[in-house]
Amino acid sequence: MHVPPDTAANPSPDPGGITHAVFRTLHATNAELERFAWLGDELAIAIWRRQTEEEETAYIRPGHHTLSYYLGGGYRTERNELPGLFGSPGRLCTLPDEHESRWVVRDKLRFLHIYFLPEHFTRRAVVELDREPRELTLADRTYFEHQHIAQLCASLEHMPWQGPDALLRVNETTHEALSHLLRSQGALRRDPVLKGGLSPAVRRRLADYIEARLDQPITLGMLAGIACLSEYHLARMFRISFGMPPYAWIASRRVDRARQLLRTSELPLQQVADACGYADLSHFSHRFRSSVGASPRQYRSLLT
Repeated sequence: MHVPPDTAANPSPDPGGITHAVFRTLHATNAELERFAWLGDELAIAIWRRQTEEEETAYIRPGHHTLSYYLGGGYRTERNELPGLFGSPGRLCTLPDEHESRWVVRDKLRFLHIYFLPEHFTRRAVVELDREPRELTLADRTYFEHQHIAQLCASLEHMPWQGPDALLRVNETTHEALSHLLRSQGALRRDPVLKGGLSPAVRRRLADYIEARLDQPITLGMLAGIACLSEYHLARMFRISFGMPPYAWIASRRVDRARQLLRTSELPLQQVADACGYADLSHFSHRFRSSVGASPRQYRSLLT
């Protein structure tokens, strides 16, 4: 059998720290791995195929989220907890980090998986949904349909996954799919009591303050003044309400602003660097490449 060059039967350890339990579970079955790639940003993608008369597979609190998209078959595959509900091409499943499920797999099945950390999913909540990351998780859904997510997953199957340019395109498409997933399959956590952290009004005020000043130096003291808290208490409660410390949040928002400007404007790279608060073009290029995996110039040429 010909093995595609971007396939990794035993992929190297995850640089982002994904526990990757769903992948390991499948690898221990008769499932065959067609393709696999680390995408950066704590994301991984795989295509599997499987053929069996009948076999049970269990996923027990995997520690990471999984988005599954059926590429072919699955007509007699069902979840034990939902008997009589079968898969088919184009259907989606979401497996949250803390979920448990058992599946009866029959006949042929081919599917695409996207693996990502809970933090990667929920920290979008602040920017996209005006919610705290700790309020939301991924819903446990079996065999649902979503036209846009399905189209994006189908496009991922046909993209090359080898080389930095190709991986960048796959990374961007995966980000778009996860953004739609947050809006359609984000679920409130079962425990509604939130202890500690910032009030919603203060969180919004800090988020707006940061967005308006990404082109300027932002210090912990400035943020503490906005929140009327000491630097110590602001740092602790910011991490609770934003899902990361202030410096990491500001750094991530600067990279996101740079991505947006590179995609949607023709500003010279120096002006993009200035608009995002980087000290100089060299610093901008280093930080951007470290986060995205490509230089700003490469990113613009590939995605504009």
